[in-house]
Amino acid sequence: MRNLVSHDGGNTWRVISKNLKELGYIITEMPIIMSPHQLGIPQLRERVYILGIHKSQTRLKSLSIEVPVAKKHLTDAHSILNGSDGKDFHISEYEEMVLNVWDEFMQGVDVQTIGFPIWADEFGATYDYSNLPHWKQGFIAKNRELYLRNKIFLKSWLRRHENLDQFVTTHKKFEWQAGDTIKSVWEGIIQFRPSGIRVKRPTEFPALVAMVHIPIIGWERRRLSPREAAKLQSFPNNFKINSNTQQAYKQFGNAVNVQVVKFLADQLFALGRRS
Repeated sequence: MRNLVSHDGGNTWRVISKNLKELGYIITEMPIIMSPHQLGIPQLRERVYILGIHKSQTRLKSLSIEVPVAKKHLTDAHSILNGSDGKDFHISEYEEMVLNVWDEFMQGVDVQTIGFPIWADEFGATYDYSNLPHWKQGFIAKNRELYLRNKIFLKSWLRRHENLDQFVTTHKKFEWQAGDTIKSVWEGIIQFRPSGIRVKRPTEFPALVAMVHIPIIGWERRRLSPREAAKLQSFPNNFKINSNTQQAYKQFGNAVNVQVVKFLADQLFALGRRS
């Protein structure tokens, strides 16, 4: 995971680095952090890669590995879609209802770019929150301010949708991470997450994870299929996918992107040959 670099104030990496060096490996001074989108693959997935060559196999004193400069939002999520998969992975009626309600919210509030999580339970709330952690106080204050600015619309919105009482608790939380690039929930990439519903721009998918928060392709109102997940991880078209759909999603969530590994491995092998 990306936080290997900063975990325990950097001590975790120092221990790993020290042990690898004691075993005789030449490694990069810092672990390499790379995401598939840096290679034009439409997935934001920063992962740590540790490359090394044993001293017995090289005369090198250090390793120099190229990492492409990240070019944000130049990828295209459409490039990995396989329309024939769509019919089997449509979202449920409940999910469609929830997303329609949040789309109505986005169309009605006075701001298109929302830079904080929306917590609907704070709309109209008046309890004292001064004893809560500062980060939470900040989000509550912003939600209450948004409510006051949009009170006429939001009171009507809540009334029409029964105060969201039919929603699962976590679905009363909403994160808009698409900036001003799109205007509707249905134009983005969506995830139902423990922290709430998240909408991202349609240029790239969020990281596939083993916890199986499978991304929803908003404009097709369906989830990513296992074959599309394989393509997103750069597996070849003839790769045999586990027949158990949930297991397949977990395996691709646990995998590293094939093209990223190839990009780094090619450089490592080239260095080995030259030394």
